[in-house]
Amino acid sequence: MASAINKHELEHLAKLARVDLDPKEEEKLLKDLGSILEHFNELKALDTGSVEPMTGGTELKNIFREDTERENTNQGAGVEAFPEKEKGYLKVPPVFE
Repeated sequence: MASAINKHELEHLAKLARVDLDPKEEEKLLKDLGSILEHFNELKALDTGSVEPMTGGTELKNIFREDTERENTNQGAGVEAFPEKEKGYLKVPPVFE
């Protein structure tokens, strides 16, 4: 089987990606990309006619609770333990001076 990608195409792709390749890298990439593209050709040969298309990776439904208002929250809990407060806000040391 002929290689799915040749040296000229690889150099063109490297130029588009602005990647400098040395000759050793080119040979390895040609081999690796050829293997990857060969795998895709194997996948193309599979009969997927009876497989139902999916729009996502799963058919799971939302299992979360409804977002409702809660009456009792502990908003403000721990404020009394904070060392400094000013005008209803918690005062922290400055990050930038």
